[in-house]
Amino acid sequence: MMNIQKLAATAREASIALAAAGHDVKNGALAAVAEALEQRADEIFAANQEDLQLAAQEGLAEPLLKRLGFDRHKLNDVISGIRSLMALPDPVGRQLDHTELDTGLDLYRVTCPIGVIGVIFESRPDALVQISSLCLKSGNAVLLKGGREALRTNRVLADIIQKATVATCPAGWLALLETREDVNEMLKLDQWIDLIIPRGSNAFVKYIMEHSRIPVMGHADGICHVFVDKAADLDMAVAVCCDSKCQYVSVCNAMETLLIHEAVAAPFLQKVVPALRERKVRLLGCEATRRIIPDMEAATEADWDTEYLDRILSIRIVPSLDAAIDHINCHGSGHTDAIVTADEARAERFMNRVDSGDVFWNCSTRFADGFRFGLGAEVGISTNKLHARGPVGLEGLTIYKWKLKGHGQIVADYAEGRKHFTHRKL
Repeated sequence: MMNIQKLAATAREASIALAAAGHDVKNGALAAVAEALEQRADEIFAANQEDLQLAAQEGLAEPLLKRLGFDRHKLNDVISGIRSLMALPDPVGRQLDHTELDTGLDLYRVTCPIGVIGVIFESRPDALVQISSLCLKSGNAVLLKGGREALRTNRVLADIIQKATVATCPAGWLALLETREDVNEMLKLDQWIDLIIPRGSNAFVKYIMEHSRIPVMGHADGICHVFVDKAADLDMAVAVCCDSKCQYVSVCNAMETLLIHEAVAAPFLQKVVPALRERKVRLLGCEATRRIIPDMEAATEADWDTEYLDRILSIRIVPSLDAAIDHINCHGSGHTDAIVTADEARAERFMNRVDSGDVFWNCSTRFADGFRFGLGAEVGISTNKLHARGPVGLEGLTIYKWKLKGHGQIVADYAEGRKHFTHRKL
């Protein structure tokens, strides 16, 4: 049986050493990981085939099987992601602020790693590589728990990363957990673990929050919207909607509800419905939508609060921009929402009033991604309003510390009026 307490305690020790590792050391470790992934590619693919076969036998849904797959294309993507990560500046040790408190007494605010992070993620083996690479670059130790369907692939990937970094990184900086019992044990270890990042359903994230004193960062549902405004270029809107929904349906930044201004509902539906149906999307519409497209299935109130992660889309016609904003703030999950419009003032109103981590104008919701944002991939998407929000990349995996450098100063001199603060920004 795995000793989770020992793994967490070892990770705590490793995190202290890793926090002080230089940029070249971390980049060297990442280069070794990229090379080892390529060298052991056949082993990864064989393990993944076992996972896929078992998952198919258990009736795992097609979109989830697609997530589970780890083929040459995905391997190339993760290796490319590592190379991109190496090209980014070191997120640790960056000076954020410098204040002279008095002559010869200087205060600095400097970025540093969070420490030990526990990440619980879905059955996506490529996520394991992305998460561990981000943690390494940002100087954090990490305890990883992937979905059980990806167990064999994850074992191979974790072994590759551990062995590739053994010469440069402290032992135990990365560990793989395998069972729900391991997760429940991890949630108790607030003396060693600094942050939990869960990726999964709303119920799952709530369970994590309710069963741990460790701070939790992440998101539950990805109920994302595109609003097609009355001032939209309708051809552009079709392209944005089709990409937002269909480019990859089983991800948290895919569109789940399409909102359409009533002034353009009829002409837009006549353009977008055939395009979506051609892509085999099942469409569910409100009453107003079905008056225009009578053969469309009816949407229920529950559909506005549903993350499908599949080729299913709910459609609602709204009377105004503000009605669209109200719908999103009521039914959305604070993840990613977009407006298509040629009117800049209306776009700004939308982006200022929609309460989400990512708000877009005239572009696909699928851009909500750490790699696409230039953050060096992502450990997840956060809908929190403390610390990090939106795609959590390198910066989101750092915090800061205060460094005060003096020359023997004591507080009594200031408290008793012999000296005075200057508080000068430098």
